[in-house]
Amino acid sequence: MSWRGPRFGRGADDRPATDPETDIAARPAAGGADSALADASDGRRMRLTGLHHVTVICRDLERTTTFYRDVLGLALVRETVNDDDPLTRHFYFGDARGSPGTLISFLEYPTLPDGVVGAGSTHHFAFAVDSSDEQLAWIDYLRGRGVDCTDVFDRGAFRSIYVRDPDGHIVEIATREPGLLPDA
Repeated sequence: MSWRGPRFGRGADDRPATDPETDIAARPAAGGADSALADASDGRRMRLTGLHHVTVICRDLERTTTFYRDVLGLALVRETVNDDDPLTRHFYFGDARGSPGTLISFLEYPTLPDGVVGAGSTHHFAFAVDSSDEQLAWIDYLRGRGVDCTDVFDRGAFRSIYVRDPDGHIVEIATREPGLLPDA
């Protein structure tokens, strides 16, 4: 496997560092491609417990801060640099405590070309609100500040509105209820 791009905890041979005891991708799948994941889901091995954060690329962290902190109301919880690229600023937004599951971070790359939508890109990310009434208040609030947003889309399991951030990322504000039910 050849690994190119910024350094992300690489081993000595330029591959991502892995621990065969804890890394599903590093373990051979004895019973086929899905067996390692099946082992992870039954609690005997690793398991994912939630979303920690999402990292997005932006051109201008001041403009991004104005949107996510001053318009959407997220706390700017950390201003740092990227550990893998120390010349790149890296800001984290979330709740006031910086709790995992609330975080979105931004890497500032002012001169990168615009992204291309397709496989390997992210379509959108979604924030949650507790009620349809709160979501309607967001529409009024955003439009009152000159921020374009959609009308409500009823998705059955939840309701959604959409807005674009200063770099064009699609940001969804979705209701928590009624929620998705697992397929039977």
